[in-house]
Amino acid sequence: MRKIGVLWATVAALGLAGCGHDSPTARVATTNAHGTLVEDPPARLVSLDASAIVAQLNASSTGQQLLALAGPPACGVDVYYLKYWTVAPTAPGSSMPIMDSGALMVPTGSAAQCSGGRPIMLYAHATTVDATYNIADVLDPTQVEGLELAVMYAAQGYIVVAPNFAGYDISTLGYYPFLNAQQNADEMMDALTAARTALLSTFTPSTTDGGELFVTGYSIGGFVAMATDKAMQAAGETVTATAPMSGPYAAEAFGDAIMTGHVNFDAPEFAVLTTTSYQRAYGNVYSATTDVYSPQYAAGIDSLLPSATPLATLIQEGKLPQSALFSSTPPTTGIAAVDALLALPSPPNPVYSAGFGNPFLISNSYRVSYVEDVAADPDGADLSPPASGVPLAASPQNALRQDLKVNDMRSWTPRMPMLLCGGDQDPVVFFGVNTGTMEAYWQAQVSTGLVSVLDVNAAPAAGDPYAGVQEAFRQAAAQTVAQVGAQAALEQYHTAVAPFCMAAARGFFGRFLPP
Repeated sequence: MRKIGVLWATVAALGLAGCGHDSPTARVATTNAHGTLVEDPPARLVSLDASAIVAQLNASSTGQQLLALAGPPACGVDVYYLKYWTVAPTAPGSSMPIMDSGALMVPTGSAAQCSGGRPIMLYAHATTVDATYNIADVLDPTQVEGLELAVMYAAQGYIVVAPNFAGYDISTLGYYPFLNAQQNADEMMDALTAARTALLSTFTPSTTDGGELFVTGYSIGGFVAMATDKAMQAAGETVTATAPMSGPYAAEAFGDAIMTGHVNFDAPEFAVLTTTSYQRAYGNVYSATTDVYSPQYAAGIDSLLPSATPLATLIQEGKLPQSALFSSTPPTTGIAAVDALLALPSPPNPVYSAGFGNPFLISNSYRVSYVEDVAADPDGADLSPPASGVPLAASPQNALRQDLKVNDMRSWTPRMPMLLCGGDQDPVVFFGVNTGTMEAYWQAQVSTGLVSVLDVNAAPAAGDPYAGVQEAFRQAAAQTVAQVGAQAALEQYHTAVAPFCMAAARGFFGRFLPP
């Protein structure tokens, strides 16, 4: 989950006025076929001048950090508000057309790389529980992702397409199809189709699709980026290269790790998003919410997230625990192998331990049923040592594990170049069980260089193309520890990695651009 990080001050400091909805009168689509652009041309929300961006970023230390990572903007940026039709599951076996929204960022200016045929960068945003989230609102000081995209990519000559996804902004779906690989990928492709239509009627129609398509995303967006690459490959569509970042790719292994006590930060929100998503799509997670959740939280939890109510308020109102996913007094079964998996972490770990407390979210009975299935049919990534090839569980009986297996990315092999980027101390989306598992699963592709793996936290090696990013991250991380302390720095770690992986991804993509 991306939380508001240190760069929020940069957004507020920009002081750049939006242009408002200054597009000409739009034609409204008469069909709701998925991929259809609803309003053509789309509304232009903001027009940013390159020189103004530089001046304002230089006005703050956090802005200077972003500028140092991104490099001086070569282009201005026009940000358009896309509305398009997609399809989302509403009940098991059924779906319906949904109007969703997102951002189209188009480079502007006189430099050669700012017009003509330009590469498209398709981006999937990180987890948020804010139902009002709109990545096109790059001047919103409560979220930084849109600004990072504008500065890191659009201002360097990339056309950026970034959907908000079903469940957010104008969507009426009522939930987010979280960790649903096929639906997420379909929406990415629908947003791309709509954006390609919109490009023909922007204020700079001479800026066009140059033919190169890059796909990336952070956190859950990293998972979505990988799922999109998989889906487009299966459909015979060409992706130039991808860069999934810090994503929960090994969904089954990650779920098993959490349920056996390796609890990540933000676990209650992830649990609600996941169970709601799978219950709506597959209908098999529970008959009643009390099958999974403790009585204190069960009522209404299936429609709780995402929400327009701030997360802190939901916690204050007693609708979610602060961090306790499980009881601080774990249940026992009398079966040694199962009870060992249910026990409190030993030795105590500040990340895992925060997931145990009272009151807690997941009922003891449900946790026992899940962990019994793990013990009977383990995921190869969770064995010690991991099984060769890190295979999925052969035939899980727990319904949630079945759904996680369906959406686990150990089900395909990329044919185009891929960079997997993250940080190995990530307390939200564990690097080892996700990126490490995919690295092991694709060992042959890693050895040939088709798949590259980058840990921004690792010590830079001489001659490594990402050494500069690693050194910059390590310096920034040390500075954060000095300013706020080790615990607070750990809480910010997942968010802090994002712009550095973005910078690495752009460098990776640059290898595949024409000279």
